[in-house]
Amino acid sequence: MSPPAERLWTPSWPCVIGAALAPLRRGAGDPTLRNADGVVWRAARTPVGAGTLRLEQRAPGGVVSARAWGEGADWLLDSVPALLGAEDDWTGFEARHPVVEQAWRAHPHWRLGRTGLVVDALVPAILEQKVTGQEAFGAYRRLVRRFGTPAPGPVAELDLWLPPSAEEIAAIASWEWLKLPVDGARSRPVVQAARVAGSLERVAARGSAELDRALRSLPGIGVWTSAEVRSRALGDPDAVSFGDYHVAKDVGWALTGSPVDDARLAELLEPWSGHRLRVVVLLALAGLHRPRRGPRMAPRRHLPR
Repeated sequence: MSPPAERLWTPSWPCVIGAALAPLRRGAGDPTLRNADGVVWRAARTPVGAGTLRLEQRAPGGVVSARAWGEGADWLLDSVPALLGAEDDWTGFEARHPVVEQAWRAHPHWRLGRTGLVVDALVPAILEQKVTGQEAFGAYRRLVRRFGTPAPGPVAELDLWLPPSAEEIAAIASWEWLKLPVDGARSRPVVQAARVAGSLERVAARGSAELDRALRSLPGIGVWTSAEVRSRALGDPDAVSFGDYHVAKDVGWALTGSPVDDARLAELLEPWSGHRLRVVVLLALAGLHRPRRGPRMAPRRHLPR
């Protein structure tokens, strides 16, 4: 095995790598991301090839030791500061509301990271459309293990896997998706997006607005999925997941005392235009959500073709 490429990087704020990468984890069994005794491992397909990234931090806010293996090793190491939030610009953000101010004071060092990888964020986001987290995470886990490959590097004991490439995803037959199980309403958009993956990655370089238009021009991809992708891939602080089962209700409850719908959510968040996702995340980090009294959405027992 080739020795890893290595870098050291010191954040300028009290960054905690586990918390910074938590939004990328697709459930506790996500085979592409592992947190083992404070050391975070991530497998990804970069523009220059597959790679494994290992991040370790001996103390919160201290030096981050980064190691990487595979063809994408240098690309992954170059991405570490942005991945952990170093490029997140809070210029112009103001609390504007006592509840938001309280949440911000409680989490002053939270930063929005970005992976720079559109398809890496897009595939699991589509699988999460209109289903329970349990169903979505299980489908993504089975997709990776069925069509992905073991990650490069010393990761055998971690059972770390690379997700399938866009080309591999585009070649998956319809009946194979049903075995995962993923219905056609989600598998078709995944396959169609995989077929234009290169174009999407190039469009992302032109900014979040351009990527939003490109994503939503694809069949089966709407506002919610585009926002989920842009927040993770580009670190867009304004990418609100309208249409989410919880977001409007929770933000409305936190800011007004009552759950609201998406139209009212847009009105409530308008004063923070350009930074609306920050408000949503800060309120969530502070645990400010409506009481969970009703029955949970149950996983489906059948899949329509």
